[in-house]
Formats: sequence, structure tokens, C-alpha cells
Amino acid sequence: MPALKSRLLLIPLLLAAALAPLQAATPKDSLILAMAFDDIISMDPAEAFEIAAGEIIGNTYERLVEFDVADPTKLSGELAKGWTVSADGKTFTFELLPGLRFSSGNALTAEEVVWSLQRAVLLDKTPAFILTQLGLSKTNVAEKVRQTGPLTLTIETDKSYAPSFVLNCLTANVASVLDKKLLLAKAQGTDLGSAWLKLNHAGSGPYKLREWRANELVVLERNDQFHGKKPPLQRAIYRHVKEAATQRLLLEKGDIDIARNLAPQDIDAMKGRPDVQLTSTTKGTVYYLSLNQKNPNLAKPEVREALKWLVDYDALGATLIKNIGVPHQNLLPSGMFGASSDKPYKYDPAKAQALLAKAGLPQGFKVTMDTRTVQPVQGIAEAVQASAKRGGVQIEIIPGDGKQTLTKYRARKHDIYIGEWGSDYWDPHSNADAFTRNVDNSDEAKLKPLTWRNAWISPELTKKTDAALLERDPAKRAKMYQEIQADFRKHSPFVMLFQQTQVAAVRKGVEGFRLGPTSDTTYLFTVSKKP
Repeated sequence: MPALKSRLLLIPLLLAAALAPLQAATPKDSLILAMAFDDIISMDPAEAFEIAAGEIIGNTYERLVEFDVADPTKLSGELAKGWTVSADGKTFTFELLPGLRFSSGNALTAEEVVWSLQRAVLLDKTPAFILTQLGLSKTNVAEKVRQTGPLTLTIETDKSYAPSFVLNCLTANVASVLDKKLLLAKAQGTDLGSAWLKLNHAGSGPYKLREWRANELVVLERNDQFHGKKPPLQRAIYRHVKEAATQRLLLEKGDIDIARNLAPQDIDAMKGRPDVQLTSTTKGTVYYLSLNQKNPNLAKPEVREALKWLVDYDALGATLIKNIGVPHQNLLPSGMFGASSDKPYKYDPAKAQALLAKAGLPQGFKVTMDTRTVQPVQGIAEAVQASAKRGGVQIEIIPGDGKQTLTKYRARKHDIYIGEWGSDYWDPHSNADAFTRNVDNSDEAKLKPLTWRNAWISPELTKKTDAALLERDPAKRAKMYQEIQADFRKHSPFVMLFQQTQVAAVRKGVEGFRLGPTSDTTYLFTVSKKP
């Protein structure tokens, strides 16, 4: 008991050291990160669907399957020892590793895996669609996700999907395995423990959540029950710091180990410093202009194509998105299975003017563009405004905060909108489902993907997307996505701008930190510090 008491007393001291503005060095057994995480609303994997929460859950929970962060097309078992797929492609049978335990010490068996997947479907929070698109529902999930032995379970889908699609869905945070015994003890009514789990932890990952103070800090602590290699560091502490300049100052002074939200100018200033190393990765996030087809001018095919010739992609790459993005003209991010690297468009006002004339608009036209007042979005809007004007399109920028612009976009009351889209799981259908598929273009539609938001429906492209989802031959499926992207580039109302590059600045002596391709694959449990 005295040892436990001294350990508990030590934690506040370490937190104070991590938060001290003039601390000369961070604790040797702790990783201190500065990051903006004001988007977190819950720590429940069945509910959380924000970027920062995704990273925390990725470090504190496990799933049946994971992908290789160095090559996301490679899948392997995380909790699963292995799996098989039935001949008809509809039943997936998983066998778990033996001897697994949650951070509480409770056993992790097939019962907990089945209950966790069923729970996510029954709660039906925002990320539940990743599982329900497999044909699971509140009424059938007990039948479709079943325990068949102490360490075995089956998942039955409604169609013979591409196996990689099903497995990639199971790598998502919503498929995290939770401590059934602990959560049922904390449950209030029929909430399956969700109220308690908003602020707490019930996982088996290498770290466990110790504390979350909204807009202040998140503390992760090593999980000594973890079945794999234990994290070298005892804890990881996130400090909520929104301003890039403040993050840079804290890093330069040695008050933090890693800065996560630096602006392009801060990144430039960090280059060449002997005490700081920059690391970057291409993220699965793409930025785009969307053209609402309810606007009669934007609905003309020639106008849609003209606007694709009125963006100066090279200039954007050299200035506004320098260090934080690369020009990209496809709906699938590079690094994803089936992604295309084709970039047929470049800045050509003359070609755009000819297309406008063909559309019956030889004098051009006026249009509005809803824009979030954050960088780099605002700067991109102004750059597009200037380049489009030289081709005859006069754009009026309508500024607003994220909530204002997104609400208007979701109601499809915009003309042009600058958006960003991050893949929900690492499979091409995650993006294709949003950018190419629309089965109901009415205002009352139940499904409202990005195509619907822009009042665009292409029965042929929807048909191709559905076919690609069911193609079980990887080579054929990859070819189908190449064809879908070519069709999309030519005919869609989306002007794809760039793919995000995430950069972090790391203090000398910190080793093993690597940014992941998705928000939930930036792992801290591999990080160590030189003595």
C-alpha cells in the first residue's frame, strides 16, 4: 500500500512538470506532446469519430485486425491469431490469441469481441455505419455476429464483399474490443456503459487512458496487462496547444518532446536545427472544391470541366500547401489500394474560356464559394478566386466558421464549397462511397453522401462502385477503381485539389515516433527516449 500511495502522489508532480511553462527538460519516462484536441467529445470507440479521439483510441484499444502502417494494403491479426473466409465469401471465422487480458485484468475472449461488435451496432452512434454497411443491424446482429467457442467467433455479411473491404472495416476504431464485465458494471439503464466510457477506459491496448481534461490535457499510462511488447515509456501526456507559434516555442525551449500542429512557416524555421528532427507522412485526407448541381451554370458539364482548368495546382503546391500537402487530383488518396496518381489538369484559362463558350457562357458568370475562415482553406479560396477570374468566372467568397459552412453544405444550399475528406477506414470504398455513389438524389434521401450534397447522381458510376465492392479478385478490383477514378476526374462536380501531408517536429533524443496514415495509427507505444 505505501508503494501504491507514493506512485499516486508522483503522478500530479509529473503532470505539473509537463505543464510547467519554463521546464528545461521533460520527464525521462514520459512523452510530452503539444497538439490541438478540442474536437474530442467522447472516449467511447462506439461513439468517437473525431481526429484527436481517434489517435487516443488507436493507442489504448485493440481490434481483431490491423494494417501495417508502413504499407496499409497489408493486413494482419491484432487480437486474432488467424481467420478464414467461407467459400461463398459471406462468413468470416476468427480465432483469438490465447491469454489476452484487458487493462482491468479481466479476461478477453471471443465473448467480449462479439459483445463489443454487437454493442457498436446496437448503440448506433455516428461510426456504426462502418459495421452496418456489412449488413448488420440491431435486429440481426445477435444472429450475424456469434461466439462459436472460447476463442472463436464468426461474422456473417449480407453479400460476398471483397474480403479486404470487410477486414478493413474491422480495423476501424468502432470495431475496438471492450471490457464487457467492466462496462456492464458501469452501465446506466440500457446505455451499455456509454455514459461512463465517455471519460474512461475499458480496453486492452498498450496504453490505457488515465485522465482527460477537455481542452487541457490527456494522460495515457502504460498498460502492464498488455500481451505484446510493453511501451518503453511509462506514460504519454498530450498538452492542448492550438497556436502553432506557441507549440514551436515550447519545443525550442525543451518543454515538450513533440509539436504536432506547426504551420508551414514554422516548419521552414525548424529545418536545419540540430536539436529538432522533422518527420512527415502523407495522410488519407483530400481537399476539394465541390460544385452544387442545383446551380444551373455549375450543372453544365463544360462548366464543371472548365473549373478544373482554372486552379493553379502548381502554385498552390509551392506556396499555400507547402510542407502540409501535395497536389492530388483523385478521390482515392495515394497509398490506398487502387489509387491513381494521374494529374491531367493544370492551369489553362484559355482552355477554360473555350469550354465556357461551348456552355453558352462566353462572358463567364458569377458564383459564390462558402469558405471556412481557417488556413490553409481561406488562402486557397482567395487563390482560386484570383485564378478563376482570369478565366471569366467571378467568385464571391462567403466566409464562415466550420459549423456554419458545413451546415449549409450538408443542406446543399451552397454554390461552391471547399471541403476535406478523411478516409473512415483504409479501403477504397470509404472514399468511393462518398464521391461516386448516389442512389437517391431527392431532398428527402436517407443516405446523403458527398454526391448527394452536391445534387449529383451518376447511375453508371454508382453501378461501377457497387461492382468494385463485390469484386474478390484484388487485381481486377484495383483496375475497376482506376476506371472509376478516370470517369470521376472527367465528369464529376468535384475539383480535387491536394492530399494532406502531416508534419511533426521531434526533439533530439526521442526515438521511434512515426505519424500514421490515419488518425488512429499514430502510435506512441513504440516511442522511447535516450537516457
